[in-house]
Formats: sequence, structure tokens, C-alpha cells
Amino acid sequence: MDERKEAGGGEDELFFSMRLLEWYNGQKRDLPWRRSRDPYKIWVSEIMLQQTRVDTVIPYFNRFIERFPTIDALAEAPEEEVLKAWEGLGYYSRARNLQSAAQQVKELYGGKVPDDREAVFGLKGVGPYTAGAILSIAFNRPEPAVDGNVMRVLSRFFLIEDDIAKPKTRIKMEALAKSLIPEGEASSFNQALMEHGALTCTPKSPRCLVCPVMERCAGRLAGVETELPVKTKAKPPRPEERLAALVEGRGEHAGRVLIRQRPTRGLLARMWELPHWPAPGDIGAGSGRPGEAAAMDRLRRSLAEAGVAARPEAYMMAAEHTFSHIHWTLQVYRCREEELPQPMAAEARGLYAAGSGAAAGGDAPGGEPALLLPGAEQPGLFADEGGAEEERPDMRWIGREDMANYAFPNVFLKLLNAYFDGQEAAGRR
Repeated sequence: MDERKEAGGGEDELFFSMRLLEWYNGQKRDLPWRRSRDPYKIWVSEIMLQQTRVDTVIPYFNRFIERFPTIDALAEAPEEEVLKAWEGLGYYSRARNLQSAAQQVKELYGGKVPDDREAVFGLKGVGPYTAGAILSIAFNRPEPAVDGNVMRVLSRFFLIEDDIAKPKTRIKMEALAKSLIPEGEASSFNQALMEHGALTCTPKSPRCLVCPVMERCAGRLAGVETELPVKTKAKPPRPEERLAALVEGRGEHAGRVLIRQRPTRGLLARMWELPHWPAPGDIGAGSGRPGEAAAMDRLRRSLAEAGVAARPEAYMMAAEHTFSHIHWTLQVYRCREEELPQPMAAEARGLYAAGSGAAAGGDAPGGEPALLLPGAEQPGLFADEGGAEEERPDMRWIGREDMANYAFPNVFLKLLNAYFDGQEAAGRR
């Protein structure tokens, strides 16, 4: 029996599948990952496209494939290089999981992406959607690839009012999507569904007048297309205000700023940033605002406890960064490195050489290791974020020319570029 019939299919289902496929084959976008059936390239593109727009992904995809053209190349690369190639895309666990999965493929499958459903599901970071996309697009296997776009399209056309945030609805949608795949057309049909959701059946203001399946769309006919899909709102990210230090170097560090590396596990693991700490609830920030002196005093003490001899001088700007569960508001202060008395400086160099200061012998190229104050209370720097109490961050002095060697979260990349742009502009006056 036809699988579509078993799933309750009929004329509407057949109409939907055939019209959508015809529409896609006539006007699909020319995207770099569509130019081959290489499962590795398709896999990379699907990971990058999670939570990210196509136009944003294209240049990242091209650079990533140029740098890591094969699974073996990705598996063998230093993690820092992978993170640098991903810099700006966000959701950096995607990059780490992709590399870990590439190492699995190299070890278990000889560097070739398997076409077995269970094997693909077993790869790190590969969930039902990504597995379905790889198997259907690369291998033309009749597997559903159901994400938010697809659930929106199906909800509208078939007037499904179930909450798509619930697992049982996803299971229902996956069964429906699989039943709609025309025989031998899994690759093109799943991409047609994705294309339709991206270009026509958009979240807001769907383009119904140019929709290839408009005449039988139950949601449109009922006048509720803009109300679908039904989805309970996720819990908003927790707001968190933090004090950040942009420390300018003096003397041998002139023209450089101080950065630190995050812990090996947890949020933004192993990436680089400006030093920052939680702001006490009673401290405001901003030029001339009440609480600025208290904020600068707290930042000075936090820097000293971290082993950094620096003094906050002025408020610079605010910046924001949103994660799935936290929203950071960074109040950034310009700070100036303070020269250590000669005996203390010599002791700091000795501590660094012995490995008791910042992570000695760090393998990131460029920049200059930061010497930390003797007796600084280094453990617990990231304790407020769930970091290991005993972990000590690597800190480095960098100039703009060194930035290419370090992977920064987007918010710090923008802050550093804005700072160096300002310094260069001032130097031209």
C-alpha cells in the first residue's frame, strides 16, 4: 500500500507534493552546497544553517570548506582553527560538535559519511532534522527533515493546530512529512519544503499570492495563516549585567589590549574575550550616571583579584550578547595598565615562567602572555558562570594584527574592532 495512503494521504497531499516539487525544480536558488551531493558539504551547510540566515552562511561555508575541504582535514585541525573559522556565526557548540563528529567518522567509517540511519544518528550533534537532511539530500533516502520552517509550512497547508513546541507534535509532523515524499524524489522534495518555508511561507507576512500551493492551503482558506503554527513561547533569556575591562597596555605593551581565554568547558569554551565580571545589582554604569564610581571601584578590585595591575579610567560603551538562556549587557570601561614596581615585576615573571601565572606555554600564536600579580586570587575567576574553581585563564596582550589568531565571540570581536578603528582614526589626525 502507498505510504501516503497509510498516513491518511489523498488528493491534497498529492497536490502539495507535486506542485511544490515542480515549483522548486523551476526556480531553486543556486547555493554552494547544492552544487554537489557531497554528504560532508551538505552536513556542514545544515549545521551552519541552524539559527542562521542563508545569506549569512554562504561566505562562512565557502571559507570553511576551503580551509577544511575534507572530513579528515576537519578532524585533524586544531580546535582553535575551527573556532576561528566559525567566528561570528555564534552557537559555537555547533562547531565543536561538528569537529567531534568528523573525528568519529574518520575513526569509525574511514572518513566517509555513512548512509545508515542509525550510524548518522550516532554522530555527535546530529539530531533528527540534521540526520534526515543528510540522508535525504545526499543519499536520496526517504527520510523526513523537519525543522521549524517545515512545521510552519505543514501547519498552514493542512491546518494543523497542535503546539509545535511539543514533542508529540514533532513526531506527528515527521510522519506526515515522510508520507509526502514522492518516490525517488527525497532529495529535491525536502529541499523544496525548506525553500518554500524560507522564501514564500515565511513566519510573518507569508507571500500567499505567489505560493505554488495557495489554492488548496487550508490555513489560508480558513483565514488563519498568520496565526499558524501554534507555538507556546519559550522562557525569555535571563538578563545579566556585567562589567567589562578594555585594558590598554603601557610601555612594552603600548598599542595592545588585554584578552583572556574562557574555560575549557561550558559557555563559549576556549574562546577569547575581554575580562568581565557580574555587576552588583546596585551599580549602574554610563558616563555621568549614579554608581559609576562604585562600578569602576568594583572593576578595579576584580582586575586585581585576577592578577591584573590596571586602573579603570572611564566608561566607554554598552554592548549586548544573547544566548539561548542568558542575555548579557556589558558595561565596558577603558582601563590602563599600571606598571609594577621592579621587584614585583621580577616576581611576576618568575611565577609565569614556573607556570603559576597565566597558563604558561599557551599554544595560541601571536600576542604576548600577560604577567599576573604575585599572590593574585586566580582560582574561581569563572565560578559565577559555573566554571571550574581551579581553572586559571590564559591572558594575553594583543594588537590588531594578532586578532586573526584568536577566536572571539561576536560581541567582543565588534568591541575590539571598534576600539582599534578608533585608535587608527585618532592616529591619522
